[in-house]
Amino acid sequence: MILTHQKGRGTKIHLLLDDEYAITTDENFWLDNFIPDGTDIDEKEWQELVVKINYKKALNKCADFLSLREHSVKELKTKLLRTVDEVSADKAIERYIEAGYLDDKHFCESLVDYLFRVKKFSFLRIRHECHRRGVDDDIIKQVLDDYGIDDVVTVTGLLKGKYHDKLEQDNGRDKVIAALQRKGFYYSDIKSAFRRLEEDNEI
Repeated sequence: MILTHQKGRGTKIHLLLDDEYAITTDENFWLDNFIPDGTDIDEKEWQELVVKINYKKALNKCADFLSLREHSVKELKTKLLRTVDEVSADKAIERYIEAGYLDDKHFCESLVDYLFRVKKFSFLRIRHECHRRGVDDDIIKQVLDDYGIDDVVTVTGLLKGKYHDKLEQDNGRDKVIAALQRKGFYYSDIKSAFRRLEEDNEI
């Protein structure tokens, strides 16, 4: 098989076998692994080159995704598999884990902190969101145990703050309860928070 290359858009390099398109890589990879046009390459050499190209592509995709936000291992692999093979995805993920750029425990800690402090979600909703993103149940349990979330305290703070004015509106109490339930809070915890504030004459 005769290998040639053509420059594509941006930094893309298209490789051709016997004048037929075969695969796309980038300039950096091609500079590091350059093979002169017209080289006769056998199947084994070609497959070895394809493995390298796909691995580099997976590494680049990892960098792109992680530059936007932190990901769980499962989240990242799911995204990688849209464009690269599983072997390349697994190798790239392992490389990022070894380098310390991919850590499910750290990801879970950051997610829990955001969902609790910013979104003010319930313990149940936070656990569901972590699970939905592919974090292992043991890691979720460990992080949540360390965090010590108290839903009654959270609801109490919301009633005194974000939802205080809404309680004064028509059917305000019912609307606030519905909003809190959408955040994943149990009705029993909501009632406890209302009772605590009523006993303290804060609502």
